[in-house]
Amino acid sequence: MILYDYFRSSAAYRVRIALALKGLSVKHEPIRLRRDASAQRRPEYLAKNPQGLVPALELDSGAVLTQSLAIIDYLDAVYPEPRLVPAEPILAARARAVALTIACDIHPLNNVRVTSYLETEFELREERIDAWRRHWILEGGLEAIEQSIEAAPFCFGQAVTMADVCLVPQLYNARRFGVCFAHLPKIVAVDAACADLPAFQAAHPSRQIDAE
Repeated sequence: MILYDYFRSSAAYRVRIALALKGLSVKHEPIRLRRDASAQRRPEYLAKNPQGLVPALELDSGAVLTQSLAIIDYLDAVYPEPRLVPAEPILAARARAVALTIACDIHPLNNVRVTSYLETEFELREERIDAWRRHWILEGGLEAIEQSIEAAPFCFGQAVTMADVCLVPQLYNARRFGVCFAHLPKIVAVDAACADLPAFQAAHPSRQIDAE
């Protein structure tokens, strides 16, 4: 398998964690967005992922999967241990809800293509864009998630779920953008518990081959 990746992408970070938890080895093919803004728009990459985003996972069969949560669902179906979507239906729905809150409500509003549009089309200065990021990460985002999780020691008990897999990369982004979440004790506890796991350590942006 080949993972088309960017070390700082939180969506790619989620997939790296899932792969590591399941003990799967892949070839990493960096799409170096910072060095070359056109890298994701090259025809050869668009042929694999028409959105031109990362991550994309190319299977040994040649099939290409996109969107981080769809990739995680695939990995859970084909490599079911350890489960990232709980077997119990209500718990599964709660874990998915946290993952979707991050992947659909928080992350897209802070994506580079959105903040670049704010800068170019609305002429917002960097400090205003930073305020935008902090607002959407916390309000309706991490503050709502704090009320939704159990944190004992992970989001929903003793086992890592896709909620944890999505939360940790979002916290990495929060730190990058200067968002303080020290007032959210359950989230802080989950972050600390995950940081002790080798899979989360291996997937960290600083450990990737294209880290800058």
